[in-house]
Amino acid sequence: MKKTTLALAMGLMISGAANAALEANIGATSNYVWRGMTQTDNQAAVSGGLDYTNESGFYAGTWASNIDWAASGTGTEVDFYAGVSSDDYDLGVIYFYYPDHSNSDFSEVYGSYTLGGVTAGIAYTVSGVDETAVGNEQYIKGDTYYYLSTGGDLSDGWSLSGTLGYYDFEDDGVAASDTSFGHFQLDLSKSVEGFADVTMSVSQAEAESGDNDPKLFVSLSKSF
Repeated sequence: MKKTTLALAMGLMISGAANAALEANIGATSNYVWRGMTQTDNQAAVSGGLDYTNESGFYAGTWASNIDWAASGTGTEVDFYAGVSSDDYDLGVIYFYYPDHSNSDFSEVYGSYTLGGVTAGIAYTVSGVDETAVGNEQYIKGDTYYYLSTGGDLSDGWSLSGTLGYYDFEDDGVAASDTSFGHFQLDLSKSVEGFADVTMSVSQAEAESGDNDPKLFVSLSKSF
């Protein structure tokens, strides 16, 4: 994200109403891993985003990162999302836009609920086009992602969290990757004052994902 955009975001935060906020974020990771699968061919990624929230719980935002899908090349992922959340729940919709990869965009509705320190969530694909069906417009929907996550604080500002997920693909005979799979991820994080939040992660997906190599990666993130 350009510095001019960050400056504009900061200005809007200062001049905005007391019950609303606009926040920017930047990040870098040694491997962009999503639901157990690398999105950058096990290479580094940089990202940035902008989020609006207000006291009602409504939020909206956008986030972008470089990607590298080995079979179809490099490009950019841009996410647009909106929803409503509280300390206990989160409900929303997200659109995944891939300007460099035609017929890969898709959208999901999602929800989660936290009870006793454990979060249970679900995301459901409501629209998309099979990227292997160029010119044939074979629309896909019905893929469902389930997850459980929990975490807590350790000593000296460290925190540990874990996620178990399961990606259930709709067997519609359209997509080449209709095989469902599970994955796990552990994240050890620390906020370094004046620098950034640092997270060290280990992740692995089942063989059915086609990307089941164990992944160790480090991520940095900072909000403004």
